[in-house]
Amino acid sequence: MKIYKTKIKDLLIIKQKNNKDKRGSLREIFNNKILKEKNFVFEYCTVSKKDALRGFHFQYKYQQAKYVNVLKGKILDCVIDLRKRSRTFGKSFKIILSDKNCLSLYIPKGFAHAYYSYEKYNIVYYKLTNYYKPNFESGINAKDKDLKIKWPKKNVILSKKDKKLLTFKEFKKRFRNL
Repeated sequence: MKIYKTKIKDLLIIKQKNNKDKRGSLREIFNNKILKEKNFVFEYCTVSKKDALRGFHFQYKYQQAKYVNVLKGKILDCVIDLRKRSRTFGKSFKIILSDKNCLSLYIPKGFAHAYYSYEKYNIVYYKLTNYYKPNFESGINAKDKDLKIKWPKKNVILSKKDKKLLTFKEFKKRFRNL
């Protein structure tokens, strides 16, 4: 595994080693000696259909750092820095994560997270530093024009809940930052 820094402080790309042979492959997903995140307490997996767009989600209380991996398929993963006093507040970062490129993303606390699914069947695996607390969950509408984020398709599958998320302007009025 190798870690690469991004232009946003503490947001990291992890290149995983995928050992392949005629039987298949063995991929090292996480190694605490390399990533050094000792606070992961919760894990989950999502399955997303082609053209699904999930997010932007965050917890304003009980914030979560996330480690995102794609076990099958391909996604466009995107985050927005919402951290108080961050030089990159409001800036976004996008990366393609897939089972083929073996890249993952470490997202520190204070970010909103979303992703678009490219393939018919996408399995996304998360490690998180805090438990899911739906009472403290909020988000920013991924289709908010002020974000100026170009998604691969205009017509995406978006949940009813995600369609009702805040605009970035509403987020700044309600929370200011995380």
